[in-house]
Amino acid sequence: MADRRAVLAPGQGYDTRGPLFVYIGEALRRLGFEVHEVTWRSLGDLRLDSAPEWVAEQLDPVLDAGVDLLVGKSLGSFAAPLAADRGIPAVWLTPLLTNSAVREPLGRATAPFLLAGGTGDRVWDGAVARRLTPHVVEVADADHSMMVPGPLAASAEALGRICTAVEEFVAGR
Repeated sequence: MADRRAVLAPGQGYDTRGPLFVYIGEALRRLGFEVHEVTWRSLGDLRLDSAPEWVAEQLDPVLDAGVDLLVGKSLGSFAAPLAADRGIPAVWLTPLLTNSAVREPLGRATAPFLLAGGTGDRVWDGAVARRLTPHVVEVADADHSMMVPGPLAASAEALGRICTAVEEFVAGR
């Protein structure tokens, strides 16, 4: 029986079957976590300005069941206010750092968090990330899916770097 619980909050077009979540989920299971994978209900015509409330509405009941780690990707990073308000440690994959609804709660968070993003992603800001936390994985040229141009092995290496950073971050707490 797992003694800790992690919640995985996906992106809009990148669900928990994507490689980042598959490998991070496995890493967390190996570290003793029960992993709860969120599936968004009815994305429909979700607008960016209503995304924070929409994400909170769907995640609040999941988090009420108890959580020791929140892992969110892209759209899932709109859960940053929930993590900050509840003191939940987090891993944010390709967080929307250019959006104040994500950036500001990260700035007031008291629980540790890790940020992972790529320099080829328009919503990533490495300077902001490094100001917010010492736990940063930045992959040169990686896009919003953390894919790197060129041979596929470079993208696999980026995935490995991120998974290792998550394992070290979680083990260090």
